[in-house]
Amino acid sequence: MGLYAAAAGVLAGVENRQGSIKGLVYSSNFQNVKQLYALVCETQRYSAVLDAVIASAGLLRAEKKLRPHLAKVLVYELLLGKGFRGGGGRWKALLGRHQARLRAELARLKVHRGVSRNEDLLEVGSRPGGVSQLPRFVRVNTLKTCSDDVVDYFKRQGFSYQGRASSLDDLRALKGKHFLLDPLMPELLVFPAQTDLHEHPLYRAGHLILQDRASCLPAMLLNPPPGSHVIDACAAPGNKTSHLAALLKNQGKIFAFDLDAKRLASMATLLARAGISCCELAEEDFLAVSPSEPRYREVHYILLDPSCSGSGMLSRQLEEPGAGTPSPARLHALAGFQQRALCHALTFPSLKRLVYSTCSLCQEENEDVVRDALQQNPGAFRLAPALPAWPHRGLSTFPGAEHCLRASPETTLSGGFFVAVIERVEVPSSASQAKASAPECTPSPAPKRKKRQPKAGAGACTPPCT
Repeated sequence: MGLYAAAAGVLAGVENRQGSIKGLVYSSNFQNVKQLYALVCETQRYSAVLDAVIASAGLLRAEKKLRPHLAKVLVYELLLGKGFRGGGGRWKALLGRHQARLRAELARLKVHRGVSRNEDLLEVGSRPGGVSQLPRFVRVNTLKTCSDDVVDYFKRQGFSYQGRASSLDDLRALKGKHFLLDPLMPELLVFPAQTDLHEHPLYRAGHLILQDRASCLPAMLLNPPPGSHVIDACAAPGNKTSHLAALLKNQGKIFAFDLDAKRLASMATLLARAGISCCELAEEDFLAVSPSEPRYREVHYILLDPSCSGSGMLSRQLEEPGAGTPSPARLHALAGFQQRALCHALTFPSLKRLVYSTCSLCQEENEDVVRDALQQNPGAFRLAPALPAWPHRGLSTFPGAEHCLRASPETTLSGGFFVAVIERVEVPSSASQAKASAPECTPSPAPKRKKRQPKAGAGACTPPCT
């Protein structure tokens, strides 16, 4: 009998109260009792964690001949143990087929509980706590103000501006009344965790948008030039739409669709406060929008952020325990809708670039949707390399998936997120190809830290101090 089968037998015996771990190990006739004892003890210690990962990954449904106790031992070895180094045989091959999904589900569980280490999952009653520890990200609304003036305003309020961050460690170290400019994201200011700006005059006047770091990626990577026609396919609540309008400098047109009338009403209020005049809201199903309509013939850019499981939304998990664990049926339905929406978006005849994003951690809603859509349009579109400096890449489930971006509290100090940039493959001139290529997104110059004397007319950019 092999090590993993012996460990599974001992685990089953313990759960069936046939004896203690030590007694069952010594009666198993397995030669290396110390190795067996250690494996069983560690597997049992992580039993609840392993059960959750195996269930959410659907491992036992996919491998119907795999017994639960053996599955638990094998998943422990893959994710938390030695990783089948130097052995594993057929079990290594079997688990290898599910490795990406199992690792993704373990990562999602950590996000759900707000922890970064495997050991932290063992704490009894562990609850999501990562939200309060993430920095407060604030996007400067360049339709109404500029970073220099916002920085000066906060400095007059007693805050200390530290310039552009050089790494995420700078963001983690923020305390008190210090703030920074994000190392990668233009116009994104970073304040210490739990900084409350909801009643701040700049926010109330629409000069600041409270927006998660990863949520700023879609519009930034779509990067439509001023004057462009853009579709925001599933637009509410509107933060990404307002970001698009700022990039367009209110020049051009945004066609924003959503089916929820209440969310659209709230969105209209947000856009009005932000000074946006280039957006046309429609209470309409994007899937029902005809790409052949003349009004959309100049749409070169589409942002598609469809309904998803929300498994990466830490704030939602705090309010709704278990919200990060979609049922297999719901996950299947969501992925089907997402794929239909993406394939529909790719049929717009003048489309040059599309950004697909979700606040989900599930592979089925992310890499799988993108892969299937590209396979249905062979040779017509490609995944564009996006933001090479971003540290967290897509799961390696198909060639090119590393061009996608992922986000998490541990790796990017943000909520869980996924982004893919899809471009039309063009044969024409190199000039047109260069124009349609994904932006490198080189950070804009950081506002200088030196003090500036208040000037008359400065209130044109920011509300006067009160």
